This record gives sequence, structure tokens and C-alpha cells, in this order.
Amino acid sequence: MLFGHSPEVVYGTVLVVSALLTVVYFFLSDVLEGVFDVVDHPLFSPQLILSFFIVGSAVGLLAEWYTDWSSGLIFGLSVGVALAIVLLLHFFVFLPLRSAEASLGYTDADLEGLLAKVIVSVPPDGFGEILISRKSGAVAKPAKSVNHEPIPSGEDVIVVQMENGVAVVAKHDPYHLSI
Repeated sequence: MLFGHSPEVVYGTVLVVSALLTVVYFFLSDVLEGVFDVVDHPLFSPQLILSFFIVGSAVGLLAEWYTDWSSGLIFGLSVGVALAIVLLLHFFVFLPLRSAEASLGYTDADLEGLLAKVIVSVPPDGFGEILISRKSGAVAKPAKSVNHEPIPSGEDVIVVQMENGVAVVAKHDPYHLSI
């Protein structure tokens, strides 16, 4: 008996309250971010604390239902399992996400000098389309020829310059580049 209630009621209440707080934190995390910056250590993040209580209470509740172990042993088991799960979450999910690239965005200047493939042929005095392969995916851009020469589809080109979102391209010759 804890606070006059059976362990199942305590574990169930902690589970429900923690789950509800997790949902609230999910929707209001940007607003609440400054409130939880009191202790500046990643192990004390709200995600990990709420995960600890959810896993611990779920393990405790299931152990109370399906075993005849003592409540002290079940409490120790639930704390140990919750601690192990939270540490695994921290090191294999949250740390890699924190150090991941924040943005997959790029600027036009980032595209200059890259190799591309013509996917819609570029006429001498018009526009075609090129496909630039990047680590974060492929980017299609309108293109025009730097020397006003036709460039057929499937040809490899190099982006010489970006002008208002249009790639100015030249045929790519790995041995000689004439611009």
C-alpha cells in the first residue's frame, strides 16, 4: 500500500499522467523549452524524464498483474528497466538526432560548381532542366547554356553560375572545360 492505494493503482496513475504530460509536451515543446533549461544536462530533458516514468510504471504495472513477486522487487525491476531503456533512448536516439544536420536547405551559391545531368534538353536560346544529385536528395533546376549551344538530354553538365534560380551550365568534359 502506497498512500493508501494498491501498487497497481499507483503504477496506473503514474502511467496515465506521464502519457498525458508527454502528449502536452509534444504539442507545447517550443513554448516550454525555456522552462526546462534550469539544469543544462541532456539526461535531464523532459523527453527522457517522461520516458522513464512511462516505462517504469508500465513495467511495474505489468509485473504486479502477472507475477507474485514482492512490491519492493517489482519496484526495483521497474526502475532498472526504465533506466536501461532511457539510457538506450538517450545514446541511440536523442544524441544522434541532436547532432544531425538541422536543415537540408541549400542556397543557389551551394549549387555552383556541381555536376548535373540534363533531363530536358537545353536549346541554344531557351531553357531546359537539369538534375543535381546531392547527399540530401536530388534537385531539379531550370537551366540555360552558357555558350548558347544546344545540350541534349542525358548529357553531363557543370553548373557555372546561378542566376535568379536558373542554372547557367556548360557541357562537362572531364579533360577540358571551355567556358
